[in-house]
Amino acid sequence: MLFTISGKHVEIPQAVKDYAEEKSAKLPKFYNIINQVEVIIDGKEGKDIAVEMIARGEHKKVFVVKEKCGDVYAAIDLASHRLEQQLRKIKKKERNKKHR
Repeated sequence: MLFTISGKHVEIPQAVKDYAEEKSAKLPKFYNIINQVEVIIDGKEGKDIAVEMIARGEHKKVFVVKEKCGDVYAAIDLASHRLEQQLRKIKKKERNKKHR
């Protein structure tokens, strides 16, 4: 799985990069066609930190989640949790269509 992380208006420390990669490494467990995850962290001075996670899979499937929070770790947690929910939902739909 390909993992990329980038920052807008903020420098990303190695600890945050490792944490985001650890959280996104669990995503293929929920939907196995995920082959690329991109994390974009946007932090402007005096505002909440915005985290956008984009998971790309086979057959042009793209899942996007945006979260804002005061703490970068909490924003990554919230974004990964919402992305997990999206992946579970689409996997359940596909499985139900297959086994009618």
